[in-house]
Amino acid sequence: MDAMKLYRISNFLYKHKLRILAKLINKFNNLIHNSYIPCTASIGKGTVFAYGGIGVVIHANSIIGENCVIGQNITIGGRGKHGGPPKIGNNVYISPGVRILGGFNVGNNSIIGANAVVISEVEEDAIVAGVPATIIKYKEN
Repeated sequence: MDAMKLYRISNFLYKHKLRILAKLINKFNNLIHNSYIPCTASIGKGTVFAYGGIGVVIHANSIIGENCVIGQNITIGGRGKHGGPPKIGNNVYISPGVRILGGFNVGNNSIIGANAVVISEVEEDAIVAGVPATIIKYKEN
């Protein structure tokens, strides 16, 4: 069972007020996949973790859209004084090793290149990479 399936089960239990059981499944997910995907995070339908979600760390208040691909060893979290976690749009591809930190939006249909560190807004249809991440180009529709 991959990390996303365990997250979906724990999220369902959390929403139905079975919080202790939900947190136990979170701990199991952490143990098996070396990932932290809290039951309180909101992850849209069709979103998947590459390689079963190995090394994924997601902030407890994260909002991730539908049909996203989240690579291994990524972090989606807050950045202290810069606000809570980012809001990830729909159809976003997050490559392996990416860090997305701070309270801003990642636009729909964007691509984040491998090992990028994203600390500011990502426009819709943008392809970003680097440390800190900058726009390389825009996707052609």
